[in-house]
Amino acid sequence: MARSEKNGFFFRLFRRRPVVPVVRLSGPIGMNMPLVSSMSLASVSKQLDRAFSYRKAAAIALVVNSPGGAPTQSHLIHQRIRQLADRNKKKVIVFVEDVAASGGYMIACAGDEIVADNYSIVGSIGVVSASFGFEKMLKKLGIERRVYTAGDSKRQLDAFLPEKPEDIRRLKALQESIHADFIALVKKNRGKRLAASDKALFNGEYWLGGQALKYGLIDGIGDLRGTLQKRFGKNVALPLIAPPSGFFARRIPGMSGAILPGDWAKTALGALEERALWGRYGL
Repeated sequence: MARSEKNGFFFRLFRRRPVVPVVRLSGPIGMNMPLVSSMSLASVSKQLDRAFSYRKAAAIALVVNSPGGAPTQSHLIHQRIRQLADRNKKKVIVFVEDVAASGGYMIACAGDEIVADNYSIVGSIGVVSASFGFEKMLKKLGIERRVYTAGDSKRQLDAFLPEKPEDIRRLKALQESIHADFIALVKKNRGKRLAASDKALFNGEYWLGGQALKYGLIDGIGDLRGTLQKRFGKNVALPLIAPPSGFFARRIPGMSGAILPGDWAKTALGALEERALWGRYGL
């Protein structure tokens, strides 16, 4: 059955019930590694397209649960949501679960309205870059690393070389540029609802739902089902728009092929980095 036919069948079946399609946007953003789940425009675009294809939907609900990640993918997902909302003239209501921090909050800002739980973590409007330094380990083990480049800057911030002040300044300049754009995006989308100074809001700090509400980072406290039933009636239908099905897609998100022996270290580091992202906001 074609998508349009499925949607038509759904509305014929529940034609007397208001409908709000639900899309879950979960996980770190842009960490595409084997065995490491991630969110990207490619992984969520089909779900978003399907949700906005319900022409008679009363609104679109997005459930965001992400500690952040890659700024590019965060921005691309934000843009896609707004493009679909404007094109289809649909109101987008975002519900924050455990965390909408950093890139997760950037995505949440695509909503016309943001609702969170009292214990949700919201904010972290900043930019971070983390890596490791292995140069002392290599020296201790008597290992010599050989890299040949064309271009003086091709080895900036190499994990196997000592840091250079000029490389750090370059990275900081990039971070400041991204941070400025992030701040502009929040101001554009939240507008006069923001109720605190730039210094308080945009220093990378994060808050529980109640404080985020006072600062104007969200619009209300509540949960998806209770809020939508209050808004559209107790008989509101909330169809979950699931991601593409398939054995690997269901069980190993982000897995695109076999894992080679050389990939295990990269995969392990990716898993540790993902756990560290989530762990920043745990109890």
